[in-house]
Amino acid sequence: MARSGHEGHDHESGAHNGGGPGSVGSRLNWLRAGVLGANDGIVSVAGIVIGVAGATSDRSTILVSGVAGLVAGAFSMAGGEYTSVSTQRDTEASLVEAERRELDESPEAAEAELATSLEDRGLSEETARNAARELSRRNPLRAHAVVEYGLDPDDLTNPWHAALSSFLAFTCGALLPLLAITLLPEGIRVIGCAIAVMAALALTGFTSARLGGAPRGRAMLRVMAVGAATMVATYLIGSAFDVAIA
Repeated sequence: MARSGHEGHDHESGAHNGGGPGSVGSRLNWLRAGVLGANDGIVSVAGIVIGVAGATSDRSTILVSGVAGLVAGAFSMAGGEYTSVSTQRDTEASLVEAERRELDESPEAAEAELATSLEDRGLSEETARNAARELSRRNPLRAHAVVEYGLDPDDLTNPWHAALSSFLAFTCGALLPLLAITLLPEGIRVIGCAIAVMAALALTGFTSARLGGAPRGRAMLRVMAVGAATMVATYLIGSAFDVAIA
């Protein structure tokens, strides 16, 4: 399946970006990933149905091809996301467990390390020591995980949530070209689908750029160019076969 538009699409958690799973930055990352997953669905299934439409005008053949592409792409996206985020969760759990062992074996050293981390964030030495002492009295494991890695030990990344959101995002995006090309009359089927796809890609490009704080016009042009190139290429390939349905 096409993976267009995945600029900056990663599975980094707060352990790497300084925000926990429930932080605003983390939520924006998941939202942007959902938009880009929908973009993948649009481009992938648009390429399939327009390619098949280039080979045959039979509506049922186009529909079956599109549905097969939608299902395969959605499961592929969900499986890839589950695998990736499961690895991320394992890393997060390892970091939390390492902190737990350090607190059990050397609590004073762990508190000093926490104070150093707070100093690195701009607190004075005395304030950092006092803060580390107070935090360690309440919930030392959570304090270390949040300050040092941006992790909440009780709310690690959930791979099932990631898989489901990717599955739904891809499916929602894929439905647009599938419905457009199967519902439109034969004479305007391909061009109508292409117009709908380009409009949807402009929207996903705009949204992902806005969420990521990137230039919107450039992001829109990039995803639209990839979508247009995909549709042209697959239509030409389909036209070369020109299948006749009995």
